[in-house]
Amino acid sequence: MREQGQIGIITGAASGIGRALALELGRRGVTLVVSDIDGAGAEQVAAAINAMRPDSARAVTLDVTDAEAVAALVRDTVAQHGRLDLMFNNAGISITGDARDLSIAQWRRVIDINLMGVIYGSDAAYKAMAAQGSGHIVNIASLAGLVPFPTNAPYGATKHAVVGLSLALRAEGEDLGVRVSAVCPGFVDSNIFNATEVVNASREKLIANIPFKKVSVDEAAVRILDGVARNRAMIVFPAYAQLLWWGYRLVPDLLAPLGRRLIRDLRKIRGSA
Repeated sequence: MREQGQIGIITGAASGIGRALALELGRRGVTLVVSDIDGAGAEQVAAAINAMRPDSARAVTLDVTDAEAVAALVRDTVAQHGRLDLMFNNAGISITGDARDLSIAQWRRVIDINLMGVIYGSDAAYKAMAAQGSGHIVNIASLAGLVPFPTNAPYGATKHAVVGLSLALRAEGEDLGVRVSAVCPGFVDSNIFNATEVVNASREKLIANIPFKKVSVDEAAVRILDGVARNRAMIVFPAYAQLLWWGYRLVPDLLAPLGRRLIRDLRKIRGSA
């Protein structure tokens, strides 16, 4: 991936993986549109990039559930710079709880942001990139898009859909010069743990039950960009995530004990909020 001089958009860039990606891309010479529903947070990230490289980033307040706003952002970026090289569909949320305790409204909110938001970004970027004959769409999914994730059914459902969307677009885009990658990290030490809505349980106790070490957002950003540079269809990390993914593909029942542990641990603290 020739990063220097490229034009990119990142959604959900005010914190977490999105922020780390924006700062790393900024260091590598990419001109960026830093977007987030948290406009003030996006401004701070853009300011940090501009402190390194003046006039190389601008902030936009963006709600990814607004299809027209997402499409307009892509159109405006292409109009201003003449092209769009990189589109990172990163914005996402998580709502954790026993499925019995979740409402349809909560399901819909996760789907609107995690799936429809990615669809809106992918649709707009794909059409622009197909017209120009080049570009790379990077959709941030999760290990939860490759293996079951009891305690977080809406999140897992949307991330599985993002993986399927990405692989289909990748096949369609190959002859048009458009590359598409799905990013499926394990647990990343990002703001999502603090922002996650925990239903009918204690957040502190839930976080304490996470069975794997978390990857830092800075390491995640470097690993993602390495996979993008190599045009990987699937960017899966760290090592335990790759092992779980391959193990599940070979022996689907292999992860059943882990799934039972996750939901049973949640049910031990259910009602503790």
